[in-house]
Amino acid sequence: MQEITVYRWDDGRYTKIPIGVVSEKRKTERGSNYIDLLRQARRRFTENSAGAVHIFIGLRHIRRGILPERTRDCTAG
Repeated sequence: MQEITVYRWDDGRYTKIPIGVVSEKRKTERGSNYIDLLRQARRRFTENSAGAVHIFIGLRHIRRGILPERTRDCTAG
């Protein structure tokens, strides 16, 4: 299980503020993992639909789990 940070975008200061985490329980990529996690985060951390557009999740953590492992050295030489 992997925990992914949820952020709220602050328009006034142009910064992202961490507000919590959502847990990724799927072991394999099903094509909609990011969308499902974003939907879960917006339900959990917003009070109304207008605030949902300012909620996003850390994509960097998800990408690391999706990319295949390297099988050989990719440097040219």
